[in-house]
Amino acid sequence: MRTALPGLGQQITFVYAEQPEASWHFYETVLQLPLVQDQGRCRIYAVAGGADAPRAFLGVCRARAPRAGDEPRAEGGVVITFVTPRVAECHALLKARGVEVGEAPAWSEAYGVEHFFFRDPAGYLLEVQRFDRGGWPEPADQA
Repeated sequence: MRTALPGLGQQITFVYAEQPEASWHFYETVLQLPLVQDQGRCRIYAVAGGADAPRAFLGVCRARAPRAGDEPRAEGGVVITFVTPRVAECHALLKARGVEVGEAPAWSEAYGVEHFFFRDPAGYLLEVQRFDRGGWPEPADQA
């Protein structure tokens, strides 16, 4: 597969929390993402690609300053989306773990996705979604 930059095979998104301990607990215990590396001020979790060859990661780091704003869809904002064909199952699991996820996943006609949103302890907007439109690549591992 051709990439925009030579050798790209993994991706990390970093987010920042003033009190990262609550976020670390959330990602490790509630979402149960595997911890790949603890750098002290920052912890990096595997998100996709399987245990043997993770490809996507989320780094949660101690912030150096307070959050500038709460609107995730404004310039500089972040929405972290986890893609899975099992949206309803994820919704039920997170709800059972005490995460405020709303009543049920919703369908977006505009984007052709089934999805739901929730927030992490630092206030980041997280989304779980399934694409139901042509052109989206199938994941390598759907475990």
